[in-house]
This record gives sequence, structure tokens and C-alpha cells, in this order.
Amino acid sequence: MQQFDVLIIGSGLAGLSLALRTATDKKVCLVSKRSINDTASNWAQGGIAAVLNDEDSIEAHIQDTLIAGGGLCDAAVTKMVAEQGKQAVEWLIEKGVGFTREQDNSGYHLTREGGHSHRRIIHAADATGHAVQITLSEKVKQHPNITVMENHIAVDLITTRKFGNKKIESTDDNACLGAYVLDNNTGNVLTIAAQNTILATGGAGKVYLYTTNPDVSTGDGIAMAWRAGCRVANMEFIQFHPTCLFHPHAKSFLISEAVRGEGGLLKLADGTRFMPEHDVREELAPRDVVARAIDFEMKKRGLDCVYLDISHQPLSFIEEHFPNIYKRCLELGIDISKTPIPVVPAAHYTCGGVMTDDKGRTDIKNLYAIGETACTGLHGANRLASNSLLECLVFGQSAAKDILEQANKPSPQLPSWDESRVTDADEEVLITHTWDELRRFMWNYVGIVRTDKRLSRALHRIHMLRDEVYEFYSNFKVSNDLIELRNLLQVAELIVESAISRKESRGLHYSKDHPSTELEPIPTVLEPSNYYSLLDRGDGGGKPQ
Repeated sequence: MQQFDVLIIGSGLAGLSLALRTATDKKVCLVSKRSINDTASNWAQGGIAAVLNDEDSIEAHIQDTLIAGGGLCDAAVTKMVAEQGKQAVEWLIEKGVGFTREQDNSGYHLTREGGHSHRRIIHAADATGHAVQITLSEKVKQHPNITVMENHIAVDLITTRKFGNKKIESTDDNACLGAYVLDNNTGNVLTIAAQNTILATGGAGKVYLYTTNPDVSTGDGIAMAWRAGCRVANMEFIQFHPTCLFHPHAKSFLISEAVRGEGGLLKLADGTRFMPEHDVREELAPRDVVARAIDFEMKKRGLDCVYLDISHQPLSFIEEHFPNIYKRCLELGIDISKTPIPVVPAAHYTCGGVMTDDKGRTDIKNLYAIGETACTGLHGANRLASNSLLECLVFGQSAAKDILEQANKPSPQLPSWDESRVTDADEEVLITHTWDELRRFMWNYVGIVRTDKRLSRALHRIHMLRDEVYEFYSNFKVSNDLIELRNLLQVAELIVESAISRKESRGLHYSKDHPSTELEPIPTVLEPSNYYSLLDRGDGGGKPQ
């Protein structure tokens, strides 16, 4: 058994920032499913929303967030995050992140994105997430108090309630004591004990066929927390980014919201604009509005894509503001300074997640959730652009502060992982076929526009696949792909159950059967009724001793 003060599962901005803040006084282990920089944060293009000049105000940022959130944002949390925006950005600058400056070097360049009333997005060209990720990950790898485990995936959380007092001596009703982690390098499952465990595993975009997310975004933290007994909220609100590059050789390449913020126009193939017909804010409407408008035009006209046109801007402007987008499109034969960019909506962000308080604490003692894994109340029914990286920073700090106030104490001896009753998988094809089927019917039935019939059909298929995967999971050794599939099925079920329970259209959830919006906004909260879910090992197959 390995023992740490702090176990962080996930190496995106939320996990990295918390690691650096707690390592001053704690022994930290940071687990990364692949390399430390293979994260959604690293892919983030746009920037970080924060009030950084006198023309803007905290009140305006709060109001923009509340409007985008469709009445479901937590007002106190929104205020807390907006107020700490400047401090969070200054912390990154202190760490060495090189944000883009104005041409005259008078200050940092701020751009504007959909839903924002002011220019308040600080950025590093069009690769902000990469600049932040690389800067912080280098500091994490060099820190003497941080152990980085790359190419490791968490299997499940270890809690007192799951094993009972007979196996773990504890007076806590339900506390997290660490996690089982699969070392993909050796195939061994490690037992890692920790005084505090933090889920920072990102979202679940890979549950959909088309997504802007990296392959690691399989909802691991949400699924593990749910199995352990945490409440999950607002999972029906999946944000579809309006503009993902449509090209057979471009996998999940995002065309930043900032392209529209700097004057990019959405058009049909004949050059006709369509956003003025859908919203008075036109191209600068919030993402849910723009994504539905594109989806409507594509289905109405039988189109494969629409087009985003920034070619009216000078080449020098495009190269300065969007160097990576310009370069990538040019590699694919698209000169965006001369021709429009073919785009389609794609699953982008999981607005719901594990319920937490303003310190990132979950329903289970010593278990935290931060970043996209969490449902803090900031995003409500629709995340405002560039609030995601800000949330990672603010909650990374608030959770770290709460953890640092705790005295260090040793962990009890934990049960080891036992594979004495399982064998190597005979056919991996079940995993790949099930994954493909899941992503396709989630895209078709639980996408941008939903109906009761589609949701019911999706839930039926999930339950059938769940039974097959449970049998596979019970009899064979765990693998990275099997763990991810198990988690994706659990998250898919949570998304569909949440969508079925919402009998209205609000924010990112649009139902043809329930098109109106109720006067009273109510969050969707799912409570685990059975801590030993059907996808848990239960009493059969390989399991902890």
C-alpha cells in the first residue's frame, strides 16, 4: 500500500493547480491516465474569463454568467468565482504563463466571446490551455513533494461504507480513504491510501460520437463518485460547442469561440448568414443558442455542415490572433484568410457532475471534486464561455485551502486488490463494439435536440449494454478500455435519467415534447439508491480482499 496526504486523480488545470498549492505542506500523488499533459485543459483554445480592467465589472461578469446559466446558477458561488478571477489570473502570471499582450505592450489583450457583455477573456493566442498546462505541469514534475504517476487509471474509490468496519477500522459513516489505481505499464492494480482524495478527471465528452474532447474524457470521476455514494446533479446539460472543424482527417479539432468574438460570421454554403434569424445577439449568442441554430439549419436543409467565415479580416490579423487554427486548417487545405471554415457542433463540456460545496467537498468525507468533474453551481444550465478554466483555478485554491487546514494523519491499512478469481479477457472486441454502439446512439438519441421516445430508447440500450459489461467486468481482469467503458455507461445512464426527469426545455437541454420553460428553475439531483451498483464488482469476480 502506498500512502500520501493528498491523492489527485487527473492532471488538468484543476488537478495541477491544487497539487502546487497543497504540496507546500503535504505529500501529494498526482495520477494521470496518459501523459501529464494529455488533458482537456491542454486542448482549451479560448482563454480565461476575468474582470481585468475598469471598463468591465464583477457585477457584469456575474450577470452574464447567470443569464447563460438559465436560472440554475448558484448566485453565491458565481459571485465567489467572479470576484477571484483577477487573483487567479495573477497567480498564473506569477507562475510564468505568457498571455498575449497588446501590440503597444500597454497591457494584456482581452477578447470577447459569446454571452459576454465585455472584452474580458485573457488568452495566450489561440492556445491558452496549452500555455497554462505546460507551465504548471513542468513545475509539478519538478516539485519534491509531488509524485506523478503517468499512464495510470483509477479503478474505484476506497470508502469505509463499501467495506464496512470489519475490513477497515473507522468511526466515519462514509469516508474516502484512497483509490485502486491500474498501472497501465505493468497491468497491476495499486492500492493508494490518502487522507484526502480529489477527483479532477474532467468531463465525459467521449460518451458522444462527435466531441471536441480528448480520448481521456470518459467521465471517470463522476462514475466513481456515484458508485461510492455521492449525489450527481444537472447531468442533462451537455454543452455542444457550435464550431468543431468538419473534415475527414481532423479529429475533434475545435474552432475557438474567439473567432466569432473577433467578427467571424456563420453562413450557409451560398454565403447567406442565418444567425440573425435565430437570436438578436447573432454570432455572439451563448453556445446553446448557436449550436441549436446550426443543428436546425443542417437538419432543415439536409446539410453536412455550415461555414464560419473570418476571411474578411486581414491575414496579419488572423495569423496574430489564431495562429494554431490558421496553421491546422492550412495543413488540411483550408486557407481561412480566403475561404470559410466548414464546421459542425460537437459535444464539448459536461456542465453537471458531482455535487460539491464552495470548497469542492462532496457528500463523502475526505473526497473532493473540482473542475469539469464537479457540479459547483457555477454553470447552471449552460456554461458561459471561458468560465471553465477560471472555475478550475478558483476551486483548486479553495479546496487546497481547506485541505491545508487539516492536520496530517496516517491512513488505516486498506484491503488489496484481488484477481484470484478472474482471468485474462478472451475477446476484447466486446469492448470496442459496445463503445462504438454507445457513442452512436447517445449522439442520435441524446444530442442537441431530444424527445421522450429517443431518451427512452437510449436508456433501454444502456441497460442492455450494462448487463453485458457487468458480466465481462466480473470475470476478466480490468484493463484501461474496460474501466473507461464501464464509466461511460454509468455516465450515459446519469445523463439520460436526468434528461428524462426534466419536463421542460432549459439551457442546454431542449426537448421537442416539452419546449416551454417552467417559471421555477429546479436543479436535477440524482441520489444513489444502491452503493453496490450493477456495474460494481459486488460479490463476484475479482474484487478487493
